[in-house]
Amino acid sequence: MTSRTVRRGTDSENKARSSIFQVGQLPEAHGLYDPEFEHDSCGVGFVAHIKGERSHQIVLDADEMLRHMTHRGACGCEENTGDGAGILISMPHDFLSRVVKEDLNLTLPAQGNYGLGNVFLPTDVAQREHCKKAVEEIAHQQGLVVQGWRPLPVSPDVADIGPSALRALPHMEQVIISTSNGKAADQDHLERQLYIILKASSRLLREGSNLPQGLMFYFCSLSSKVLVYKGMLTPDQVMPFYPDLQADDFTSHLAMVHSRFSTNTFPSWDRAQPCRFMAHNGEINTLRGNANWMYARQGMMSSDLFGDDLKKLFPIIEPHCSDSGNFDNALELLLMSGRPLPEVMMMMIPEAWQNHHSISVAKRAFYEYHSALQEPWDGPASVSFTDGQCIGAVLDRNGLRPSRYYVTHDDRVIMASEVGVLEVDPKIVKEKGRLQPGKMFLVDFEEGRLIPDEEIKEKYATKRPYQEWLQDQRILLSDLPLEGQVEEIPKKELLSRMQSFGFTFETLKFMLIPLIKAKKDPIGSMGNDAALACLSDQSRLLYDYFHQLFAQVTNPAIDSIREEVIMSLECYIGPEGNLLDSTEEQCHRLLIPEPIISNEEMAAIKAMDYRGWKNKTIDVTYPKAEGEAGFRAALDRIREEASQAIADGFSLITLSDRAAGRDRIGLPTMVSCGAIHHHLVRNEQRTQIGIVLETGEAREVHHHCLLFGYGADAINPYMAFEALWHSLEAG
Repeated sequence: MTSRTVRRGTDSENKARSSIFQVGQLPEAHGLYDPEFEHDSCGVGFVAHIKGERSHQIVLDADEMLRHMTHRGACGCEENTGDGAGILISMPHDFLSRVVKEDLNLTLPAQGNYGLGNVFLPTDVAQREHCKKAVEEIAHQQGLVVQGWRPLPVSPDVADIGPSALRALPHMEQVIISTSNGKAADQDHLERQLYIILKASSRLLREGSNLPQGLMFYFCSLSSKVLVYKGMLTPDQVMPFYPDLQADDFTSHLAMVHSRFSTNTFPSWDRAQPCRFMAHNGEINTLRGNANWMYARQGMMSSDLFGDDLKKLFPIIEPHCSDSGNFDNALELLLMSGRPLPEVMMMMIPEAWQNHHSISVAKRAFYEYHSALQEPWDGPASVSFTDGQCIGAVLDRNGLRPSRYYVTHDDRVIMASEVGVLEVDPKIVKEKGRLQPGKMFLVDFEEGRLIPDEEIKEKYATKRPYQEWLQDQRILLSDLPLEGQVEEIPKKELLSRMQSFGFTFETLKFMLIPLIKAKKDPIGSMGNDAALACLSDQSRLLYDYFHQLFAQVTNPAIDSIREEVIMSLECYIGPEGNLLDSTEEQCHRLLIPEPIISNEEMAAIKAMDYRGWKNKTIDVTYPKAEGEAGFRAALDRIREEASQAIADGFSLITLSDRAAGRDRIGLPTMVSCGAIHHHLVRNEQRTQIGIVLETGEAREVHHHCLLFGYGADAINPYMAFEALWHSLEAG
């Protein structure tokens, strides 16, 4: 047994903690730096007993694994200030029963009948008490009682915590929450109530208060099943910093660990991992889109399990989190809304399925159905996950992060970013291998076995008649009757129209024609001697002010063979349903094979009146004579028309600049699209309608990528098509 020590800190140390690191904030955006671009890459792993047998050895093995992944984490300018490290374990009930009795003279309810979590709190006493009182009031509103707050023993001196980490060190306590009689009729219901307390408290104290140290408040976890110990530590510091972990009766049947390498980011205590249900090595490249769409979907969300309490969970995606933290936010919601954890992971990180010809019909239907509900959280990733009842890992569909596993004859399973993290006698190795791209590795403790990827996925793929639902509900672009007339530009007007949209001879010669001949984006020499748009003396298109945001970590190039299998442009557009439900109507959406649509397809969409779907065309031009005032008035008008289209029951809106000419000027397409998209996102209406662009402006790959980034679902670049046809006719 190890003695427990709590370091209170001197007045001078507490004063020093008012620094920016202490509250867990990133630096303010300035110059070319923006904290929204932060990502991280790390080492991750877990060790567990397949039959669910608890022991302290699991914790010791996890500590050894974590220390052997020190090279995968990082430290700052001080070698004893880490980017972050931690451990997630199943609730150590026997240990907690003893120490809670010793420290608080409180008898814990039976296992599964209470929730407990480690909480980071302000170092200022008054602010800390304010936070604790707020948690107690929110718990009371949910029909639960805070039974006590146990000061969490920490030993920063023994662990040799570095100066920067020490300045940022929050006060730490364990909160114990249960029903008034200490009996939970339904553990899953208790988990949902704890989740509401966690989210409501975080929103109130981290984002909605004026507390100077408000961002120090953070739940590492709050659950009846799992418990997280983490911090701004190096892997070697975790065990000595938290004396709880050293106790012989601190037992678990699973332990997940994480060593953080915050690539081009700033470490903090709250951003360390594991998160509440997962740990992540890699990068979510689609993060901003994922977060924006999750916010937009809040307007359509409803849940019988949460009822009116659902709004207390918003915003689902919390500010001041890393990409991994945001992934965990979404995972929490889907898990708590009633979906099993493996099914949630299949939804969020699907394997390549569109062009995978050997995939089963049921599994393909599962992935296609859920692609109509939400987009994948995409990027190089190895994600470990657990809810205490199962533990597993999943690899991104590209397989861009390593994951190796061992299964032993004594029923242990070891999974990590690399082999060698835990010493294992080769004689007891029963099975070993690596996780394949898009595949899932799962241990079910109730069944006491390792479940193969095919078995897991077939189980959830056949849970509902997804294939039947898709056949009955999806609308194919090819099914739309071509009732509208395809508009053509008279040849005598073509040149002036092209000039009005900024086309040049170079546009045709070096961009459009090579694009058709080579079937790829034209590539020039390294470097670009053209002036930056912001410094140019010439008027430039809005697109020129943007550049591609490259991944902050190195990923291997995707070869052409793999690209054909794992990449697809197919997508569903139009009104979405309730993300928290699984019904047939959810996939009543328009499936387009690629988001660049022809003039004929555009005409069919504009004239659409098919199976309850209609399109509203919005003119995005304004009178030239009105000048700047007309520009601003046009923006207000199109936003209002978009909202009215939703109220009138339209499924799609087409933003068209075809009316541009001598007397009318088209709004920049990116401005009109972005204005409507963000207007609808702010009003939680975006998922109720699809946005199609009929634009004469877009012609380069870069232009289209920006338009999709600013909310377009499909684009008809009619002027680019006209220019190419004219060039073809001219030879």
